[in-house]
Amino acid sequence: MAVGKEIRGKIKSVENTKKITKAMEMVAASKMRKAQDRMRAARPYSEKIRNIAANLATANPEYTHPFLAEEQKDSAKAVGFVIVTTDKGLCGGMNTNILRMVTAKTRELETAGNKIAAVAIGNKGLGFLNRVGIPVVAQVTQIGDTPHLEKLIGPVKVMLEKFQNGEVDAVYLCYTKFINTMKQEPVVEQLLPLPAAKTQADAGNHNWDYIYEPDAATVIDELLERYVEALVYQSVAENLASEQSARMVAMKSASDNAGSVIGELKLIYNKTRQAAITKELSEIVAGAAAV
Repeated sequence: MAVGKEIRGKIKSVENTKKITKAMEMVAASKMRKAQDRMRAARPYSEKIRNIAANLATANPEYTHPFLAEEQKDSAKAVGFVIVTTDKGLCGGMNTNILRMVTAKTRELETAGNKIAAVAIGNKGLGFLNRVGIPVVAQVTQIGDTPHLEKLIGPVKVMLEKFQNGEVDAVYLCYTKFINTMKQEPVVEQLLPLPAAKTQADAGNHNWDYIYEPDAATVIDELLERYVEALVYQSVAENLASEQSARMVAMKSASDNAGSVIGELKLIYNKTRQAAITKELSEIVAGAAAV
């Protein structure tokens, strides 16, 4: 019964795959809870500093930081992207969705005559940028399950220095935002300069004014540095929570599909075995009748 033996081998192979996907689902579920707790703990700080930076942009300080430029130049030299993706795969269409959105945005900017430069956070984004030929000015991979700000901020500062030197006129932050376990949303938002439309919405219709100690330049420089660090860290935390959730859902789907395949293969095996038994009985009966 060579056919039956082959089917048994397939069943065994799919059962082994199902064990792996089930184990990966359980590991992702465990990591997901920790990643979600870390992401939720970071959200209040990042939202607060985002609001303060937005209010600061509507104030009339004696010192205006380059990050607070109200609008982009008419002739942009280049546009920078900070692209946050995962280091590993097997997490559904999460990376595909954010990279598809990045591709659409870069094509739109290139059509308008802009050059593109990028910072890659994560292996998948780095591989994508190398394939499509977008220059990578800095990169960081192998972030692990716990992001560390000192590891992330170095590559991002390369892009910030380009912005301050006038080599880049705008910086976009691209990541996957965690909505819930079943939904993760790709986001491409302007990091620098602070968007004027968002500023007005966050700050309301009233004007803000501040008293600075020791002086405006020192306070605003430190504040906006914390602003960028907070947003980058939050984007990585959101991306890690999204990754584990997407991987858990993908592995659960794979386990369910493996179970369906095993059921179909067992049905085919039983039908094949039954046909072989029926054939043997028919041969025995025919032989007995001949005798």
